[in-house]
Amino acid sequence: MVVTRPQVRIRGALETDREFILSLAPRLAEFGPPPWRSEEEIARGERRTLAAALDSPVSGAELLLAESSDGVPLGFIYLESPLDYFRQTPHAHVGVLAVAESAEGHGVAGALMRAGEAWARAHGFDTMTLNVFAGNARARAFYQRLGYEPETLRYVRRLP
Repeated sequence: MVVTRPQVRIRGALETDREFILSLAPRLAEFGPPPWRSEEEIARGERRTLAAALDSPVSGAELLLAESSDGVPLGFIYLESPLDYFRQTPHAHVGVLAVAESAEGHGVAGALMRAGEAWARAHGFDTMTLNVFAGNARARAFYQRLGYEPETLRYVRRLP
């Protein structure tokens, strides 16, 4: 049996992509967030960030959409360029990456990450970072396969 992967095109996101992009926000919490974060809280925060990226694009940021060869949206990546805490120089950062459930396992996330890295290189960045929940084993394994390594761990304590 031969398994083929659909062609994936990457392009800048448009206002007409808003509904699709915002609809993927709940996927970002499907792994089962820590007890002090609800899935809705995570989805709401991601929708807020993505809506702002569509409404008021920030200089040094890019929202890219992956679509099939026939124009069906498959996923997106939101790229930012914050300052590195230690070096105080800008770097590329994956703010959000999401793929439609129907497109999982077809190379869409990898295509988006390659596009993000190409964007980073085109802007002269020598580093690309991202955040992932500690409990999101699938995402952590994916990023490690791409060569990303953990750098810091953020600890949280809910105060009484």
